[in-house]
Amino acid sequence: MTLSPAARSEQRLALGAGAGCYVIWGFVPLLFQHLGREGAGPWEILAQRTVWATPAAWAFVMLARQQSQVAAVLRQPKLLGLFALTAGLISINWIVYVYAVNNGRVLETSLGYFITPLFNMAGGALVFRERMDARAKLAMALAVVGVALQAAALGHLPVVSIVVALSFSTYGLLRKRVAVDAQTGLFVECLLLGLVGLAYVLSVERSGAGHFQDSGSVAALFVFSGLITALSLVMFAWSARRMPLTAIGFLQFITPTITFFLGLAQGEPFTWLRGVSFAFIWAGAALFLLGAFRRSRMAAQSAA
Repeated sequence: MTLSPAARSEQRLALGAGAGCYVIWGFVPLLFQHLGREGAGPWEILAQRTVWATPAAWAFVMLARQQSQVAAVLRQPKLLGLFALTAGLISINWIVYVYAVNNGRVLETSLGYFITPLFNMAGGALVFRERMDARAKLAMALAVVGVALQAAALGHLPVVSIVVALSFSTYGLLRKRVAVDAQTGLFVECLLLGLVGLAYVLSVERSGAGHFQDSGSVAALFVFSGLITALSLVMFAWSARRMPLTAIGFLQFITPTITFFLGLAQGEPFTWLRGVSFAFIWAGAALFLLGAFRRSRMAAQSAA
């Protein structure tokens, strides 16, 4: 089937937006590390991030004209409770991530996001009863070996990697069950987190332990962290609805690849055993991508 020029243009824009959000997520550790050097701790960075993401998320709701959908969600306690759960999961992901990148553990976050798609695959099999073929099972087995080798290299379980992957994949599974547009869901989550974050920020500022008023540049970076959080998530949601899942599957490895090289450039220890562990993870990821590509081709042939 031949796509119209308008459809091809939209696909190019979706590809650019998808790649852009993953590139942002790949380099965002540099922002958190700079704030850490200015004295801000992980909890303050998280709180400021949620506070400033909230008005940005509301702006996207306004642009999409989804104010009535937000009001409808806020009137449904069960739906609001589900969003409270997803907000809690994404906050766990964010705080562990910020803590890790500010404590010399960027490579562990990279490993976490490399295995996230494999966690998604396992979650789909457990929750949605999706069938896993032999290739998928082998990919999972390789990932398990990779994590075990990483534990041997570190001398302990790669807790950061596991929490990052588990929290983000569980978040995605729960959001998949909520029939609410991306902008609305993002705003409700930011609102719930932002209210808690605002209370924390006001508390640390009153005690003199906050850093927002240290300088104009620090304040600007706190605001920017919230804006870039909302923007990248909206870019992701917009592109994901317009791109084949195979393309998204390839793009999602941009982030951990960037962070992997950031960790190496910053001099994090990389022993031969850690190298072998990443080789197993990359082999599992390659099998995941091959399976996604084959499924996409089969779907295209069926449609034709």
